[in-house]
Amino acid sequence: MQLFLEDGSYVLTNEGIDCSIPLEGNEQNVRAWYVAPPSIEPVRENGWVGAVAEGGSVNFRSIQFNPHGHGTHTECLGHITPEVHSVNGVLDKLLYKTILITVQPEIRIQADGSVDRVITAASFTNRLDEQKAEALMIRTLPNDSGKMHLNYSDTNPAYCDVDVLAVLDNLEVSHLLVDTPSVDREKDDGVLAFHHGFWGVPEKPRFDRTITEMVYISDEIEDGEYMLNLQTAPFVNDATPSRPVLFPLHRNAED
Repeated sequence: MQLFLEDGSYVLTNEGIDCSIPLEGNEQNVRAWYVAPPSIEPVRENGWVGAVAEGGSVNFRSIQFNPHGHGTHTECLGHITPEVHSVNGVLDKLLYKTILITVQPEIRIQADGSVDRVITAASFTNRLDEQKAEALMIRTLPNDSGKMHLNYSDTNPAYCDVDVLAVLDNLEVSHLLVDTPSVDREKDDGVLAFHHGFWGVPEKPRFDRTITEMVYISDEIEDGEYMLNLQTAPFVNDATPSRPVLFPLHRNAED
């Protein structure tokens, strides 16, 4: 099926590219923030077991996980506010105009000798050509499928410099997607400067903005413009598991 956009471009609905990391109940599952691996276990009650392999009539399993620490998730400003606002219902469109860009983080040596990898405005602004987009997806280098199974805890992963905030405002971005566990430094004494700046908390709260973390974008997907279908589970919580799906943009030869 073809879906035509207002500017004459179109997407093919069979070309969706899943950029999420699947949830598995084992130690191979990606994780961050010092949480144990997720678990997916059969219910066992009063002699009954929810596992066909063990004699049960159906598979009936409980899942325990943390949306922030166990894979691709989308969060709203409720992540950092006293009142826990829900991300459910923030997304109001089927498709968002999106730019995918690959970034080589800048190396910074801190006073304590630790090495930071920082996504800066200078690392990609010269490649945007005054474009406007509702969403920006950032892929960091190096990039490989190992990102789908890493334990990021206590590894000081790449994060965003606050100078990127002005770029997002100029692009009119409402939805930021990154392949790191957080847009802020792993250990920053709870400052969360980028989160606060992006959502305007507390001065000018932006309820319409979301951050999606721990996406995975394979190298086969080229930088450029796409349409994004950001699928989220209907959890009434500040964050929820999500499935970002990119659709390549097509244009007729005469356009």
